[in-house]
Amino acid sequence: MTTPYSTALIVGAGQGISAAVARSFAAAGLKVALVARNADKLAALAGEIGAFAVPADATEPAAVSDVFEQVSRRFGAPDVVVYNASARAHGPIAELDPEAVRAAIAVSAYGGFLVTREAARRMLPLGRGAILLTGATASVKGFAHSAAFAMGKFALRGLAQSSARELGPKGIHVAHIVVDGRVRSAQRPDPADQPDSTLSPEGIAQTYLDLLRQPRDAWSLEVELRPWVEHF
Repeated sequence: MTTPYSTALIVGAGQGISAAVARSFAAAGLKVALVARNADKLAALAGEIGAFAVPADATEPAAVSDVFEQVSRRFGAPDVVVYNASARAHGPIAELDPEAVRAAIAVSAYGGFLVTREAARRMLPLGRGAILLTGATASVKGFAHSAAFAMGKFALRGLAQSSARELGPKGIHVAHIVVDGRVRSAQRPDPADQPDSTLSPEGIAQTYLDLLRQPRDAWSLEVELRPWVEHF
């Protein structure tokens, strides 16, 4: 089943979730652009799916604008934008380095704002598009020693909610995906006695693709993905 979109820009690309999303989008016929601070690490994935890899710092307004310009020249204006970047500053609240916290929030939330802003500026004249923001358990509940990550993810969720209400009536689908659980990898497989107790990147990617296929009269604005071992 195809989607109504043609070009996807994934910011904060790497292994795991973003790579699986990129593969699923490419398999559905979308042209894909990948953005990371170090684009060299994207070479293998870009070669595999025919993607365009761009180095950029998502917390710099000029860099974000330039990414959209480069992708537009290469593939046409992206009508799907995914923000998957995040950062942590882990530790007791009384001992956290303020600059580390500032940097973490900048990546998790401010970068999301910059990318959403640039996407909206290009999608509004067209009256269509999709902006998907990757959340986490920390989007809805903060944990001890994880204040910076929670602040960033709470802020990103607020951005998604505000943007969905503003942009949805104008034809732009904004959705926040709460990835509430551990993500499976070669280094972190499911325990033998607890199959399917982690989220597979491919399963997560299927939800992103399904969001692109939703009819406008039944858009999801937030989706929670949770393995059976996670508590509500």
